[in-house]
Amino acid sequence: MRVDDVRILYDYDRWATARILDRALAVPPFEWSDSNRIDLRGLGGILAHALGAHERWRTSWQGGAEIARREVAPLLTAEELLADWELEWSATTSFIDGLTEDDLDRPADELLLWQAMAHVVNHGTQHRSEAAVLLTALGRSPGDLDLVDFLEERARARVG
Repeated sequence: MRVDDVRILYDYDRWATARILDRALAVPPFEWSDSNRIDLRGLGGILAHALGAHERWRTSWQGGAEIARREVAPLLTAEELLADWELEWSATTSFIDGLTEDDLDRPADELLLWQAMAHVVNHGTQHRSEAAVLLTALGRSPGDLDLVDFLEERARARVG
């Protein structure tokens, strides 16, 4: 894996998560905060967990102190969560921009860094899928979230 490959995966992760959050912004507060929908979580809890995991992994790769689990904190609103995702996306982009090809093969959490980074994107896919099911049931489907859709959209934007 190369740094440019990792960058594409994280650009995709951001694109797909933003599509979910965009649809979640109009969900009524009860639907946002309800729990016990999927694995004891509801829409807001799923998306808070996804952000918390993203933050914890990135912080560990950077050698930072362990951060609190969002899952046990009071649930943020969709707007607040989006604002925190924006901060995380910026921090992640800065982290990726500082990587070299050799960095990707260094140990990270008992894996190689590139493996851990791929895991985080895959973890996000799982939770976006759960959120998409809940949004679709509420009549707010985020549409297709596949990597190929992101890549094709990006290619069209470059041509157009």
